[in-house]
Amino acid sequence: MAFVQNFPFMSIILSLFSGPISSVLSGKKAKWLNMAVITVIGCMSGAVLAYVLGTGESYVYTMGHFSAPWGNEIRVGVLEAAMALFFCVIMLLSMLGGARERLLEIEESKQNLYYIMVNLLLCSLLALIYTNDLFTAYVFVEINTISACGLIMIRQNGRTIEAATRYMIMSLLGSGLLLLGICFLYDLTGHLLMSNIKEQVALLHQSGEYHIPLLVSVGLMSVGLAIKSALYPFHTWLPDAYGYSTLSSAAILSSLVSKGYIFLLVKIFYRVIGFDIVRDSKVVNVLFVFGLAGMILGSVSAIREGNIRRMIAFSSVAQIGYIYMGFGLGTVSGMIASIYHVVSHAATKSLLFVSASGITDVSGDSTDFFDLTGAGYRNKLAGVAFTVGSLAMVGFPMFSGFISKLLFAQAAVESVNKMLPTLIALAISTILNAVYFMKTVIRLYTPEKKAALEKKNFHSIKMWDQPSKSIALICFIALNILLGLSSDPVVSLIRSGLKMFT
Repeated sequence: MAFVQNFPFMSIILSLFSGPISSVLSGKKAKWLNMAVITVIGCMSGAVLAYVLGTGESYVYTMGHFSAPWGNEIRVGVLEAAMALFFCVIMLLSMLGGARERLLEIEESKQNLYYIMVNLLLCSLLALIYTNDLFTAYVFVEINTISACGLIMIRQNGRTIEAATRYMIMSLLGSGLLLLGICFLYDLTGHLLMSNIKEQVALLHQSGEYHIPLLVSVGLMSVGLAIKSALYPFHTWLPDAYGYSTLSSAAILSSLVSKGYIFLLVKIFYRVIGFDIVRDSKVVNVLFVFGLAGMILGSVSAIREGNIRRMIAFSSVAQIGYIYMGFGLGTVSGMIASIYHVVSHAATKSLLFVSASGITDVSGDSTDFFDLTGAGYRNKLAGVAFTVGSLAMVGFPMFSGFISKLLFAQAAVESVNKMLPTLIALAISTILNAVYFMKTVIRLYTPEKKAALEKKNFHSIKMWDQPSKSIALICFIALNILLGLSSDPVVSLIRSGLKMFT
């Protein structure tokens, strides 16, 4: 075995044990440890990606050299390694962009607690990406939930505590349904290892035995993860969680946490049940309908919102709808489009939250829509960054969102029965996206009279006044443009990664 093949397991262990270490460190030292851990794991993930691209096939890592069911396995392919690397990049930039806000909004005595939660969250995301065991995945789903809840309520004001409570209630409901689905599947197959379950499910499907219990199991797991990833109408916890938590928390929650659950659902579809069986079931039709509803109604809610951070949060409801709509198409092209949108949305949503913070910094810390008048002139980099993120969400050519919508439209054409509603929903959602994002951009670049600015005590910020946030914004802009102009390698990587799943 090549030494690089140990890196996925080492990444999980490193992030797991950095949490307890952070508990005995000061907030400043815990911050540097957290940044170092994310960087090291990102480098290891990059090495793993290069290795699997070189070999052209996935591999299984058996922990402790004990095969299942006595031991546990992780499975590594192109898509897993690429997603681990991407998650590390987004988390690093989100932490960098929110450094100033963490110092201002989190008590000094709780700074190291925040980094414990971030380290555990990274650990759980990596485990969800790599694990080949269904029950292990459930364990880390719960770790992910607890960590995310801690990130929401660390700010400790009334709104964040309420938001964390809502999040926990909805998330536990989703976890319960997921666990029920796993229990049914274990009862049907007698296995928890994903590859072994798939073999038994194929035999059951071929024989026609236990068709209804199998369908119920797939439905429960799909709905459970849909609830946890805030698919409409299970999104009620999301606006307050994203809107009132500290900046790094909002960026990480919107970009990564829900995407970890979605990636696990992709693994269940391909590696546990089998994509052909899932496609033949009625579950994809349910996901398709709720995805279409989320695309439109999430955007309608965003239009009605007067708080910029809550508007961005409601936009996430619409974007999650896109992903589940792609799943609901039941085609490989739809799945590729959804996974690409996972990447596109993660890069763009973090950009929007960090740039929105830069905008509110020069608007008296107000998130009210009318107080943002002319903010693009007072913080030029944040204004440009928010414009880039808005254009990406609308689907403007040259940015990542355009590629996502193009892939969804191409996938819709391949699905005859679902083509028309998909294309109509894409058109309506794009128009609605343009309404609330372009309305905000116009507001940012509407000059305000000098007397009004002095009365409100607004001020200007230059790029070098907030160096960490400026670096994060520049990197996010570059990443978004890169995804928009060089999408072919990413799409090819996703396609080859899905082939390794089977």
